[in-house]
Amino acid sequence: MGLQEAIAHIHFPPNQPSLEVARHRLVFDECFYLQLRLLQRRHALRQIQRDALSTQGALLEQFYQILPFPLTNAQQRVIAEILHDLAQPTPMNRLVQGDVGSGKTVVAVAAILAAIQSGCQAAFMSPTEVLAEQHYCNIAEWFKPLHLPVALLTGSTSPAQRQELHGKLRSGQLPLLIGTHALIQASVTFHQLGLVVIDEQHRFGVQQRLKLQQKGKHPHMLNMTATPIPRTLALTLHGDLDVSQIDELPPGRQAIQTQVFAEDQRTKAHDVIWEQVMQGHQAYIILPLVEDSETMDLKSAVSEFQHLQATIFPEFRLGLLHGRMSSAEKDAALKQFRHCQTQILVSTTVVEVGVDVPNATVMLIEHADRFGLSQLHQLRGRVGRGVAQAYCLLINTSSAEATQQRLQVLEQSQDGFFIAERDLQLRGSGAILGTAQAGMPKIALADLVNDAGILEQAREAAELVMRKGHALRCWESLMTEMERRDRHFLDAGSALN
Repeated sequence: MGLQEAIAHIHFPPNQPSLEVARHRLVFDECFYLQLRLLQRRHALRQIQRDALSTQGALLEQFYQILPFPLTNAQQRVIAEILHDLAQPTPMNRLVQGDVGSGKTVVAVAAILAAIQSGCQAAFMSPTEVLAEQHYCNIAEWFKPLHLPVALLTGSTSPAQRQELHGKLRSGQLPLLIGTHALIQASVTFHQLGLVVIDEQHRFGVQQRLKLQQKGKHPHMLNMTATPIPRTLALTLHGDLDVSQIDELPPGRQAIQTQVFAEDQRTKAHDVIWEQVMQGHQAYIILPLVEDSETMDLKSAVSEFQHLQATIFPEFRLGLLHGRMSSAEKDAALKQFRHCQTQILVSTTVVEVGVDVPNATVMLIEHADRFGLSQLHQLRGRVGRGVAQAYCLLINTSSAEATQQRLQVLEQSQDGFFIAERDLQLRGSGAILGTAQAGMPKIALADLVNDAGILEQAREAAELVMRKGHALRCWESLMTEMERRDRHFLDAGSALN
């Protein structure tokens, strides 16, 4: 249908088929121009020239040999895709999606070592101190036998340590810096930044990612996320990135037994925790709030910690963790839990990423109906990291049938990609996309659930247009229309990825 006719029929359709055809035309246009813009950005990035990195060398071989476990086929495939990018004379811009526990850090370290053996430095940015410290501990262990220094920079780093670290970074003595937002401070200067790794990249703003990138001359970019993104959403949010998926977990991992409990069944959930702790294991109890609220009838971490310690688990040692604690208090709480000095950790969602305690076998989540499926799946991933059977217990305080149906998805599946797709179907794209994220395209008509087929068609058409380029007689008209739409389509002043 022609554009003018489609606009007329979307407002005043003569019949139902005309309305459907008109909507298809307008949704296609909306998706097509978005995909064309994303592909143009990808094309522009590939025109930038930079030195290729060496992907063959002793460092990588030594790293594979010291690993105490074999790489999965998925890890090997994704590493090969990354190394292929790094060997090109243009900057890499890749997103690695991997489920909780799939081994994304190992993949990132392979990329980091390729940069280091090519004489470059690498930066590894994480959204929280807990996650940054976890990465630092793991990578420092792997770097010891390779005789490579690595440093951690967070808000808790002392001024004296900071000054020493800055000097080593400027001189090139420090090949890898791991940290939080502290990495983007003006005082942080690299000698030769060749690779930027951003973990849980969706937690950073566009400008924050750009600031770190600008500390080098067209460094390679490796974005990582443990929150699987449905394909339609990935095309919309990350259509200018190359995407790799680690779709395989290490062998030997047992499925986490997941069960939804009604509010009046809480005692049964507490019994599971009691049995597991008596066997020498540990447990998490997650609350949505730090302190009690006058406006929301929800349990909070502080009051629940006191209640559980006094009346439910008086024989056990409980720890408390939440976002309002100082860095030193958080570190102390996590250290006690890691060293089994506390057996149950009462916490808010600050443990969602980066906390790795193999002895923890139970994850109890209060008011599970208040969380999205992907976040619940992330929290569930804090257990099942050892050899013992693990349990995830969800307390549902809602009587809505739709909520029960949503939580049952977690009972049925451990696959983060399947869960993300179901979350998109059940909640709709509006709830998933949100409205606050800078750089989010304003989608007027398209529905990422029901219009997935049109989006795929639009992507194929945009790819075909990009391949033909100026050979198309309508090329200039397409570019003019794309730029016109850009002014309305994207939030002011923002840039995708």
